[in-house]
Amino acid sequence: MKTELQKRLVSFAVKSIMTSKFIPSDFAIRHLYGQMVRSSTSSALNYGEAQTAETRKDFIHKLGIVLKELKETEINLQMIIQTGLCEENSHFKENLRECQELIAIFTATIKTAKSKVR
Repeated sequence: MKTELQKRLVSFAVKSIMTSKFIPSDFAIRHLYGQMVRSSTSSALNYGEAQTAETRKDFIHKLGIVLKELKETEINLQMIIQTGLCEENSHFKENLRECQELIAIFTATIKTAKSKVR
């Protein structure tokens, strides 16, 4: 499961990067896109850090960072889509669906991990 989830996060980050060809030169969209790339790649990188957590609390904390970055990515994707300035919104909508699935997975994972600490 850990390896599969890592592959999924990396794939999600790569897809986020690859959507650059659909971004117009508009300043606001480029800003949102840059933020989206940073947060989507950060979620994959932070998951890698979580795998080497020293304690269960550290693991939960690092997963919380992954979740925070995914939520930031979700909001950036929503804003990019809602502007309507990108010609190929289908790619962003597909990334948004994947992001929302990842958010659900990490929300459940954190909840389960927290229940085992108590």
